[in-house]
Formats: sequence, C-alpha cells, structure tokens
Amino acid sequence: MMVTENVVKVGIADLKFAKSPEVLRTSGLGSCVGVVVYDLSQKVAGMAHVMLPDSTQSRRDNLNLLKYADTSINILVDEMVNNGARKFAMKAKMAGGAQMFSFTSTSDMLRVGARNIEAVTKMLEMYRIPIVAQDVGGNSGRTIEFCPSTGKLKIRTVNQGEAEI
Repeated sequence: MMVTENVVKVGIADLKFAKSPEVLRTSGLGSCVGVVVYDLSQKVAGMAHVMLPDSTQSRRDNLNLLKYADTSINILVDEMVNNGARKFAMKAKMAGGAQMFSFTSTSDMLRVGARNIEAVTKMLEMYRIPIVAQDVGGNSGRTIEFCPSTGKLKIRTVNQGEAEI
C-alpha cells in the first residue's frame, strides 16, 4: 500500500504548521525567505514565507504580521510551542533571499533578499534557535518542501535542479 503524504501549502506572507506524515511546501521564494522551525523528536514543524525584514518600516494600519521577519518569527515560535514543540529542541533551516534583479544603485533598500536573511537570522538568534542548514542568496527562485518526520528540507532551485539539506 502506498502512503500519500498530505502537503500543507504555505502561501506568500503566510505561516503554517504540520505534523508527520504531513509535509510543508512553499514556492515563489525569490527575495523572500522560507524559514522552517522544527522539533524532530516531536515530528512537528512550522514554516513561514517571509517577504520583508521589518514591520516598523510599513506605513499601513492593518499589517499582515506574517509578511515580516520581525513579527512572523515571534508567531512561528509561539505557535510551535502550542503545537507540542519543546523550545530547547527547536532547530531551524532556511532557504531563499535571492537578489532577483541587478540594480546600479547601491541603496540598502534594494537588497531585500540579503536584508530578509539578516532579519530572519537575527530573530532566530534572539530565540536561541540554531540554524542547522541553509541555502540562501544567489539570484534564482526556489521552491522548498519540509518533512517533519525526517527533518529534511528539499529545495528546487530554478535552472539548478534539486538538493536536500
């Protein structure tokens, strides 16, 4: 009998959780960062699709807190605990943060991918969650899929094939 895994799709500026045998998947990671926080022994994971580094730069009143590294990581960690993960056992993997376009300006605001990577890293450090593997930067888009039962992150990179970390 073949077991079909249940895929939990994470949209852009979204966050979802899965328990084995479910699998988390997000696509469209250009300058966005896909960050997975998981507790392997509990076979539970959460994935956030982070679009921007800092919610304080927004001028909107009705913020989507899942869109920003500084707010979505807070929610991700809190909800992981609510879903049975143990804080001391949490680990992280991440992918994305590409520089999708080349600019002649050296403005830091245009380095969205690099700023997303920095912001996610800073938030995970704040929570003392180690990043055990990452595939970040470059200039190609990615689709990622995480399996909570194995802790493997499968990465499909445009024009570069598939890898697993």
